[in-house]
Amino acid sequence: MSKATNQEKNRELKALQAALAAEHAAVYGYGVVGGRIGTERRTEARAAYDAHRARRDALGREVEDLGAEPVAASAGYALPFPVADPAAAVRLAVVLEDRVAAVYSDLVRASGGGRRALAAEALREAAVRAVRWRGGSVAFPGLTERAPGAPSGAAAPTP
Repeated sequence: MSKATNQEKNRELKALQAALAAEHAAVYGYGVVGGRIGTERRTEARAAYDAHRARRDALGREVEDLGAEPVAASAGYALPFPVADPAAAVRLAVVLEDRVAAVYSDLVRASGGGRRALAAEALREAAVRAVRWRGGSVAFPGLTERAPGAPSGAAAPTP
């Protein structure tokens, strides 16, 4: 394997692991969202939780297919703000989707072929969920965290 090919594989694996870590955090975060969301949006929160679990499991298999050990979930994650009511739960869902979209945009850049297509699909799904939670769209889903004036700490929630 050439040095360039090995570097590309490493970059792709790093992006896959970052996406997996973000999905672990999203699953955790949606557990919080589900506990605080109003009854009128509970089905939407459950669907998002299930979607993130499925993506998390698929990413774990992708990492294993590349011969690596999937990054493990943390026991807990620091939330970006207190989530005490349904409005805060909706805000958290938006943050989770924006963060997941950001790592999938990185995976789109780092991968090719079928994996790139799957990453683009995951990016699209996260952007659509964010629009639904937010009630509006952003110009470049997955890149909002990199925009001037974006809040700092826009990476995946930290343990």
